[in-house]
Amino acid sequence: NLPTTPWSVNHEGRGPAWSNSLFEDNAEFGLGMRIAADRHRATCERLLLRLGSQIGATLVDELLAAPQQIESEICRQRDRVFELKRILVTIDSPDAKMLLAVADSLVRRSVWIVGGDGWAYDIGSGGLDHVLASGRDVNVLVLDTEVYSNTGGQASKATPLAAVAKFANGGKQVNKKDLALQAIAYGNVYVARIAMGANPQQTLTAFREAETYKGPSLILAYSHCIAHGINMEKGLEQQQLAVHSGYWPLLRYNPELAQSEENPFVLDSARPNLKFRSFSDNELRFRMLRQTNPKNADRMLESAQEMIDRRYRLYEQMAIER
Repeated sequence: NLPTTPWSVNHEGRGPAWSNSLFEDNAEFGLGMRIAADRHRATCERLLLRLGSQIGATLVDELLAAPQQIESEICRQRDRVFELKRILVTIDSPDAKMLLAVADSLVRRSVWIVGGDGWAYDIGSGGLDHVLASGRDVNVLVLDTEVYSNTGGQASKATPLAAVAKFANGGKQVNKKDLALQAIAYGNVYVARIAMGANPQQTLTAFREAETYKGPSLILAYSHCIAHGINMEKGLEQQQLAVHSGYWPLLRYNPELAQSEENPFVLDSARPNLKFRSFSDNELRFRMLRQTNPKNADRMLESAQEMIDRRYRLYEQMAIER
């Protein structure tokens, strides 16, 4: 239902299976895909064991125990599934026909739910919370523009303190919701906050860790937007300022590390070496308030700086404690 899509296929004709849900049920829609894939896998396992003597014990064991963490392992599993299908077409039974229909589910399925901040922080936050609490192996990528970009630029719970947006013409009066901390509180959710323009290696590391983690994962990606009132050619540079000012601290929380002596919370960005205004003065969403109400703007920007400093101290303490 879109005129264009970013998803494509490789030279083998393989690529993501994708679908667009309604705005408000994005998380539940993706969870349904995960549950369906898990059910298909369980069906495959049951039928493989039932047909083991006809398929061959060695192939059955390899199909069920195959590691599929890296691309080469997944390719080998596809070869095994191809061999399984070749055998199944020679077996005349209802179980063989059913297994043939779902055999591709033996190849590991990675499920990613992609959406914006208006959905994740606001209108779909209940659904997102439900999915994270499910414990299922689902990955969530939030493209955080800090405003309802696609529906007119309205303020959302991701809109920062002092920013001007529709329904916040006098500047947002309350601070942005910390979705990362909310997810970390579960203890079993992988969480990362990234900014590709500030640290591409940390971005790549976060995606790899989220993909590998066998459980729910949440990646919050800073996404510069035309609604910020910036020169979009300078978007990645503005991301650097967001990180260096402490406005968008980079972090990763990996629950697997909690089982060892390592701290699961990693603060990937250094202490702020710029003031918030080094970042905010480049964006019309903050400058607009200074033009219409300078006194109020100064007060709100000072409050924003205090919130940034307080949050970074909290993160720093979390990164040290064990």
